[in-house]
Amino acid sequence: METKIKEILSEIQPDYIFSDEKNFIDEGYLDSFDIVTLVSELENTFSIIISAMDIIPENFVSINSICALVKKSRKVEKR
Repeated sequence: METKIKEILSEIQPDYIFSDEKNFIDEGYLDSFDIVTLVSELENTFSIIISAMDIIPENFVSINSICALVKKSRKVEKR
């Protein structure tokens, strides 16, 4: 999952190297338009629906936080 998320991020922002040492929001790697694009790509790639309530900056600051969001969204889908 992490590898695929890094691929998606690199497609959205090819000028940046996404690693867990960086805060993607604070470092300026992702803006609000990028997050909307990322949500769409995550939903299509992982066959999930991300709740509007979960589209907050804290869920997009790192690879780990994005993975956690995808996992959470998968659990909601199974209900």
